[in-house]
Amino acid sequence: MNDDQAPVLICKDLSISYYTRAGEIPAVVDFSLTVLPGETIGIVGESGCGKSTVAMAIMQYMGANGGIKSGSITFKDRDLNQMSESELRRIRGSEIAMIYQEPFASLNPSLKISTQLMEVPLAHEKISTEEARQRALQMLSDVKLPDPERIMDSYPHQLSGGQQQRVVIAMGLLSNPSLLLLDEPTTALDVTVEAGIVKLVADISKKFGTSQIYISHNLGLILETCDRVFVMYSGEVVEEGTIDSLFTWPRHPYTHGLFACIPLPTADKNAAPLKPIRGQLPLPFERPQGCYYHPRCDHFKPGLCDQEHISMAHVEGSAADHRVRCLRYNEIDHHLQTPDGEVKKALELGEQVLEVDHMKKYYEVRDTSLRALISGKRVRYVKANEELNFSAREGETVAIVGESGCGKSTFAKVLMGLEKGTDGEVRHRDKDLSDIAVRDRSAKQIGSLQMVFQNPFDTLNPSHSIGGQISRVIKKFGVEKDKKKIFDRVMTLLDTVKLPRDFYFRKPRQLSGGQKQRIGIARAFAGNPSMVIADEPVSALDVSVAAAVTELLMDIQREQKTTLLFISHDLSVVRYLSDRIVVMYLGHILERGTTEQIFTPPYSPYTEALLSAVPIADPEVTKREIVLEGNLPSAMNPPKGCPFCTRCHRRIGDICDNEPPPEQVVVDRHVIKCHIPLEELKKVEPVIHVPDESERLHARH
Repeated sequence: MNDDQAPVLICKDLSISYYTRAGEIPAVVDFSLTVLPGETIGIVGESGCGKSTVAMAIMQYMGANGGIKSGSITFKDRDLNQMSESELRRIRGSEIAMIYQEPFASLNPSLKISTQLMEVPLAHEKISTEEARQRALQMLSDVKLPDPERIMDSYPHQLSGGQQQRVVIAMGLLSNPSLLLLDEPTTALDVTVEAGIVKLVADISKKFGTSQIYISHNLGLILETCDRVFVMYSGEVVEEGTIDSLFTWPRHPYTHGLFACIPLPTADKNAAPLKPIRGQLPLPFERPQGCYYHPRCDHFKPGLCDQEHISMAHVEGSAADHRVRCLRYNEIDHHLQTPDGEVKKALELGEQVLEVDHMKKYYEVRDTSLRALISGKRVRYVKANEELNFSAREGETVAIVGESGCGKSTFAKVLMGLEKGTDGEVRHRDKDLSDIAVRDRSAKQIGSLQMVFQNPFDTLNPSHSIGGQISRVIKKFGVEKDKKKIFDRVMTLLDTVKLPRDFYFRKPRQLSGGQKQRIGIARAFAGNPSMVIADEPVSALDVSVAAAVTELLMDIQREQKTTLLFISHDLSVVRYLSDRIVVMYLGHILERGTTEQIFTPPYSPYTEALLSAVPIADPEVTKREIVLEGNLPSAMNPPKGCPFCTRCHRRIGDICDNEPPPEQVVVDRHVIKCHIPLEELKKVEPVIHVPDESERLHARH
């Protein structure tokens, strides 16, 4: 970052509206931002607060019904609003580039990667085809993609999600832009891939001196990547400042509300539960008078906060650029106030409900190629699950963590009866279910095992009412037969998931993502299950909605003593809500134990890398950096020895490549699968260091 140079971008008093048949929708109001050369700016806030609208306005991609109502956007002393379409085309992609959340939306599925990458310099510069190809190859190397020649010759569908995102980043950086806009570029990626890509973008931007605007709702990621941060709420910035100033001393109640929703290492699901922000983000045409946040604010003062529109003001006694849109920020001592979430009673664990004993799941793949015919190897196997062993008790939360493709969801499918196990047993209530398909299970067996899916949009029937969909579950599983009793139970379930009773008559399209996920939870618990499998239930949700859904799952579990199997790659959520953790990699369990055991040494080297990759939204928490190189190997052709040996930062030699690792018992049910002796693993320093209160006070002074 260079303070002496002229700003790359200045947004001044920007107001952006969309015009529909219903009238004007003011999406963004009174937005101002200055970006210096080499500086990284973070914009955070809930979905619908206007983050992406700002990015689209900078790119001048407002569509036919969107427009800048007032204010200006100046890029390198040129007003973008006054440029012609041909001038904008010359700037887009060459001087201002954008990386979107979904890489598949940026890549043409019918064109090879080489064509799409070479198109960028060929369109913007006078350059030969060979020079464009060489530049594209070099950029693929810069984004750490193995075998760039093979990648260039591939179509998008032949690459993994992480590889696709790296290609999109390479495309964005190919013409060495002065400004790079990143709109949630890592939301859909594993934490390990995310850590690699975040470091990669930071390194390349430093190399080329690129300025960045990073849009995210992940505060931990913003802390690790940005110099300054802007917090947006309902179309306006409510607080801005440097990372150190804003993360250490946040002043706006909304910023504090966001932090209270995040499961930091200090959070405890019983002693210090998360405190979701109550209420909902107001729609643009329903914004209240005065402070937009006041209907959800714990510090609202009638006659003050609900009068005139509030302007940004400099925070007294703080950094020069720490500003806040709040009239009471000086009266509230947030640091002395802890979230007033009630202390919740820990659930006593009951008898064993689930036992997984040497469970395997292989998929058969038939190869009809001539090479397979000659070699005689016409049948090969995808080893999705390999010798799984673990158990779960009544009222216990067991988390299964690992990267995409490690076999987490495959195990869930075997448990649910959507797939049959190849070998071993999965015993639920002492009955082996591994080879009983769902169609052959009794209503009681199906009802006792229910699932909450990652994407609520795909799991609710759009043509049926919410009440009808939940009622069907109650009737199907024989919980109630009488229509009146079924109706009453649906109403009770809507109360349980904290939704209005009139939602009974609504269709899914009338609900937000968070509300749909609550309906998914209500439906899962409608059949009085003894076990619920939650497959990434909060990964697609805002932090405030995710906190509410997480607490809801915990509350229903306490009430019904349900066993919860929580599948996730987000270790911060896992640390908060799980009692025990199973760490999977390429179909194998590399470590299992209590949450405390998994988060303290000795670790499996893979667990160590996963912990290092978790973004933590606390500037006083330090952690060691371990970035995994390479991708997950193919489950059809796994390594001969340790499954993790191809990426392991602690590999000790040929034994790792050639021999499967032994299971080493650390204590009781804490087991690590690794060749490194336990004595050596015990000497490993903790990955995450959480300072105690005296260290925090010393750091602040």
